[in-house]
Amino acid sequence: MRRRRGAALLVAMLTVTVVATLAAAALWQQWRSVEIESAERTRVQSGWILTGALDWARLILREDTSNVDHLGEPWAVPLQEARLGTFLAADPNSNMAAGDADNTFLSGEITDLQSRLNVASLAGAGVKNDERVESFRRLFELLGLPAAELARLAENLRFAEDINVDNQNAARASLPPQRVEQLAWLGVSPQTIAALEPYVTVLPSNEPRVNLNTAKAEVIYAVGRGISLADAQRLVTERERQHFRAVGDERKFLPEEGKFEPNGVSVNSQFFEVRGRLRIDNVVIEERSVVMRTGREVRTLSRERGAFEAFVPADGRR
Repeated sequence: MRRRRGAALLVAMLTVTVVATLAAAALWQQWRSVEIESAERTRVQSGWILTGALDWARLILREDTSNVDHLGEPWAVPLQEARLGTFLAADPNSNMAAGDADNTFLSGEITDLQSRLNVASLAGAGVKNDERVESFRRLFELLGLPAAELARLAENLRFAEDINVDNQNAARASLPPQRVEQLAWLGVSPQTIAALEPYVTVLPSNEPRVNLNTAKAEVIYAVGRGISLADAQRLVTERERQHFRAVGDERKFLPEEGKFEPNGVSVNSQFFEVRGRLRIDNVVIEERSVVMRTGREVRTLSRERGAFEAFVPADGRR
């Protein structure tokens, strides 16, 4: 009798264990399905929102019909983090749940890429541009960066841009960089890239002109000739009072020997970077896009989405 009772108890315990295991497995599968569905829903919704934000930015740039670009225009005002519900409140056709909108925050900014030195202007068709190299030399010297890295950058970029590179130099040729962080392909150290990032960009053309109305003092100093950093800072101060309406307006604020590289400056821009940041609960999704404006047409040249470096909306002076 005792043996039968023990066997029955053992069978009962095994049955309970099997049932509990199956129930736990079913519950885990159900939880996993819910999490996957939730993640996919978040991914799709975030894609829609960030695409809408990019279209909004393109509309702002398209509606800017002036021939002068400066930091007092609507596109230069960053969007501080705001609850998505404030944007959707005016849209009666929105199908996003109120709870989702209240937990979703959007922020972003538009940056003038021609406020920086264009690395792509260092070489074109495999020919190094000594005038542009001089601008970068002044920037490297100002930032205390090694001149050897600039020489390596210019030389390797020349091989990367040369479509007729011979077999002897083919091994030295790398892919042309598309972003500043890819300058590492051309032999630039991470420390130098980090120091250069606020002042340089890589445009999809060798456009050399820097916008005097949006560039930082360090960039203005780099493209200048016969001017000091203090002179460049004075231009920045004066343009905050009244932006430059044409190239040449800055002459009255420069020393007599001061000038700029021929065709090296302008007061308008074609290339812009649009950054959007979406925060849904603890999930942060960021997107950056490069757009080109030609007249009333604003084309998207590239889009990247993912986790980038820490992004804080600018104060409109970038």
